[in-house]
Parts: sequence; structure tokens; C-alpha cells
Amino acid sequence: MTEHSTSHEGRQPLAARPQERARPRQQEAPPGAAATAVPGPSPVPATVTGPVPNPMPGADAAASAADTQTVTRREGDRLRFVGAATRRIARGMDLDEIVLGLCRASVPTFSDAILVYLRDPLPVGDERPVNPFLLRLRRSDRLRPADEEGESGPEGERLRLPVTDAQAGLLPAAELCEIRAGGALDEVLRGVRPVFGDSAAARAALPELLGPGRAVPTGHRAILAPLRGRRRVIGAAVFLRGTERPPFEANDLLVAAQLATHTALGIDKAMLYGREAYIADELQRTMLPDSLPQPTGVRLASRYLPAAETARVGGDWYDAIPLPGSRVALVVGDVMGHSMTSAAIMGQLRTTAQTLAGLDLPPQEVLHHLDEQAQRLGSDRMATCLYAVYDPVAHRITIANAGHPPPVLLHLGGRAEVLRVPPGAPIGVGGVDFEAVELDAPAGATLLLYTDGLVESRIRDVWTGIEILRERLAATAQLTGPDHSPPLEALCDDVLDMLGPGDRDDDIALLAARFDGIAPSDVAYWFLEPEDAAPGRARRLARRALSRWGLDDLSDEVELLVSEVVTNAVRYAERPVTLRLLRTDILRCEVGDDSPQLPRQRRARETDEGGRGLFLVNRLAKRWGATRLSTGKVVWFEMTVPGSG
Repeated sequence: MTEHSTSHEGRQPLAARPQERARPRQQEAPPGAAATAVPGPSPVPATVTGPVPNPMPGADAAASAADTQTVTRREGDRLRFVGAATRRIARGMDLDEIVLGLCRASVPTFSDAILVYLRDPLPVGDERPVNPFLLRLRRSDRLRPADEEGESGPEGERLRLPVTDAQAGLLPAAELCEIRAGGALDEVLRGVRPVFGDSAAARAALPELLGPGRAVPTGHRAILAPLRGRRRVIGAAVFLRGTERPPFEANDLLVAAQLATHTALGIDKAMLYGREAYIADELQRTMLPDSLPQPTGVRLASRYLPAAETARVGGDWYDAIPLPGSRVALVVGDVMGHSMTSAAIMGQLRTTAQTLAGLDLPPQEVLHHLDEQAQRLGSDRMATCLYAVYDPVAHRITIANAGHPPPVLLHLGGRAEVLRVPPGAPIGVGGVDFEAVELDAPAGATLLLYTDGLVESRIRDVWTGIEILRERLAATAQLTGPDHSPPLEALCDDVLDMLGPGDRDDDIALLAARFDGIAPSDVAYWFLEPEDAAPGRARRLARRALSRWGLDDLSDEVELLVSEVVTNAVRYAERPVTLRLLRTDILRCEVGDDSPQLPRQRRARETDEGGRGLFLVNRLAKRWGATRLSTGKVVWFEMTVPGSG
């Protein structure tokens, strides 16, 4: 008999252990030897099934005690094997690890080969399984014959697992099986309990599972075990033994049931965890911006990194929101915790911040309303947030902070500066005031907003991390020289490279803004009294500005649109109307007044004298819109500059 190699648990196969091997037959004594035999118990051959005569008194009791001891050992071996196997299966965290644990625990200790079939696709939780009911061969494993030990490759190969008997040799099993409702395999799977391969139910079910024309070993040399999860059957396992091992016994059905149950419950757990992690990850990522806007006078880049694969959900977010007057709001925040609840609260706060930004409220007012919103969500809803507004025309930035790490400003010459911003209290504390500061934002400088996961970890405090970040930014800027800013995307990647293997305790949100600004020579700004002569004056001022910029080709269209928008503003304004032209890669015109009522485009009738101004704006302008402000509104439109592409 060929000896099987020891299993992964360090024990010999159950069927090959010394105490389970057959005892040698007692040799026949020659005539007359009975009187001279040595007193004592004689061994009982294991292959004898009937009563064995013993020439000496007390032999029956000794043989019975030995058999009882052997049975006790075998049952103890089974219990130890089941305990070790289930622990190995339970160590798996995902589907493949759990199935691999079942295969490695079973072969060769319990069986010579194993087939594991799972539903395709696997249902998750209360999800209704799809029809038809399909089983797909997920993994196979077998004990290699001696002549294959030198072959390269993994011990178990999908679709190469043998079904062994003396006649068929090694036959591959089918990869896909469709379960017929009411069929033999369906009945076995619904019965849940493992069955021997030579039982009436299995003799019809196994060919359906393995494929037509594929046989299994005769006798108790196969076990078909359904894999049942918490709610339904999710697959099947087939355990096989070759002819060189003892066949399966009745107690082996209990072992197979234990292995199948632990495997199925582990698969259910892995699928539910995977689905929860997927939903939470998608929830958070859909709440983060798909892409950043491209406002005039500033370039933006961002990064988001989850804490780890086991904790992908957090409450970090960032945002960039265009505001009237070519300004842009830069936001970064961090809701405390790592859960779907944190992600949901983050989404609500981000939506609230966008709504407040649309009202063009000052940064400190935005944080005040966010604080009120967090208190409405619950007493334990805490978050930090930093809200900044950049004005490319004034080259200034206004910042308000709610308990968030301070931003870092990288100047064009390579100096990195931690901005002195009042820290404030976190959002959700309630009863506190927030303070805003206005700072210079020189052209070529880069503002870096981030969450605490970038600078704080178990091995360093937040201020040590901020200093490391400042030094890293300064070192990166020196590589590009004093007259050039480092590329924005590369700068973000370089900042994240400062994180070591033990520095990822929290998720990270990063927002970088490169201030280009708008030169004063590219801005024209006027105040117009709300009177009938205002549209005519606006046309003349616009024509002069376009002539100075060399954009005479746009004069006719811009004069027409400026006249229509100013006329509409003068009709409702009580205070002077503002007119501003901005020249960058596009030409932008902004008209502001003190009336909060937003214009609405409508189709004028043939008999109407007015109502066609916005229709012309919509047809001739590249883009247009209107934004309500705390002091009124701004109506704007954009035109393509010739030669700008």
C-alpha cells in the first residue's frame, strides 16, 4: 500500500494511523500445542466478523477492551480533526480563503480528493437567487499520486480534480451544473444532510453534478455534502477516497456535515461582509465629487485614500464650489468615526455646505449653519471642517476653521507656511462662534487642505505630522527651482509618499489649489446708476474694454448681450448696478444688482414688446447663469475668445 503524506495539521490520515490498521492473524498451533501454550490473551484479528475462539480464559474480555480503546481513540481523532479543520476554515476572511481552508483541511487527512461547487451567482442576505439554479466548480484539490510529485504547479488545480475508481482512472469533473427542479440532485441538496456516494439518492445525483459519463468509486468511498448557509443551500462538496484507504464510515457523515456547515456559514459571512463593504464604499465615493470644477484663476487637484481594506468607510470629504465673481469655495471636512453612519452624515454635511455656498454666505456663517445642522442630526454628530473662499481678482483668501488642522501655503519661492487660522470648535459642539481671517493669496502659491489622517497616527502627534508635511512641501518645491511651482498632481502624489507603513490609521482627503489669479489689466469694473441711460453707457464701456484687449471681433455680440442684461437689471434695481468684464481664456461678463429675484427665460409672443433678452443670451453666449447673493443677484454669461481653442 502506498503511504499518504501527512496532512497540514501534522497528523497522519485517519485511515492510515497505526492503531487503526488490521491486527495480524493468529497462527494456527500444531496438534498438541494447546496444552503447552503460554497463558495470556491472544490478539483478535480485525478482519474476523464472527466470534473467535480463544484457547485461554479471559481472552474475550481483553479483546473487547482493546476494541473499545481503539474505537475511543478513533473518535478522539475525529473530534480533534473536526476542531482543527473548523478553526482553519474559520480563519478565512474572504470566499477564496474559506474554500481553500476546506480543501486543505480535508485533503489528505479526511479524503483523497474534494470538489467544491458554489451557486453562480452567490445570493447575498435576503437577496432572491436568480433562475436557473446553477452550480459552478469553485475549487478542487487532490492527493497527488507518486508519479506526479515532481510536476510543477499548485497541488490543487481547477478542473483537474480526479474522480477515482479502478476502471475510470482520472476523469475531470464538469465545471458547470444546472440543477433541475425536482431532480435527484435537487432532492439531495434540499435534504441538507450528507449522503454516501453509493446510496440510492447519491447514485442519481452525483452524475448530474459531475457530468454525464463520470462515475465515482463503488462502496462508501464518496460523500455528497450540501453546503447550506443561514437561509438557503449555496453549494455542495464531494469528498472522495481511493481504493487504498478504508471506506467512509457512518461517523464520517457527521464529520462531513460539520465541515460543510462551517464552510457554508463562513461563505455567508464573507459575502455579507463584502456586500456591506461594497455598499459603504460606493456610498462614500458617490458623495465625493466625481471631478473638480475648473474655475477661472485657480487650478485644483485632489486625492482620497481609505484607511485600509478592512476599514474603507470614513467621513472625510473635500469639495470645490464655484461662486459668483469668479471666486471659488474650497472645503475639506472630517466626520468622526468609520462606518456607514459616518459616510451618511458626511453626505448630509457636504450637501448642506454646497447649499450654503450657493447663497454666497461668509465662511464663518457657513460653519455656523453647518454646526446647527450637525446638532439636528444628533447630539453625538461631531465633525471638523475648514471653509475657504478664494478671490482671483483681489488675490485674497478668506478662511474659517472648525477644529480642523490648519492649511499649509507653499509660496512660489519654495517657502512652506502653516497659516495662522483660529482653530475654532468642531462642528456639532454648539453655542460657539466661528472667526474668519483674510490673507494674501499671491499668484503661483499653492494652498494645501487636508484631513488629520495625513499628519496624525499612532507613532506621531498632529503637530509633528504638520511639521513633517511642511518640510516635505518645501523640499519638493526646491526641486523645481524658485521661479516655477511644482506640478500640482505630482505634488499631491509626493505628499502622500510621506506616509510610512504604520502611518495609515485614518482615511485621508487632500485638496490642493494653485493660485493663478487674474491680472488687474484683464479686469474692467464699473458702477452704473439705475436709469434709462445705463444700457447705452454699458455698451460704450464694453466696446472700449474689448478694443483695448484686441477683441473687437466680439464687440457686436457682447454689446447686444450686455445691453439686454443691464436693461433687465435696471428695471428692478434701486441701487447702482455693477458691470464687470474678465478676460482669461474666455470672456466673462457679470452684471449685479440688489434685486433677489432671478431672471427666468420664457418664450415671448409675437405681440409682446419685451421678453426676448434672455432668449438672445441663451442663443449667443457659450454659457450663462444667475446666482442669488445675500445682497441681490449676479447674472453672468461667457463668450469664447478667438484663438483660445
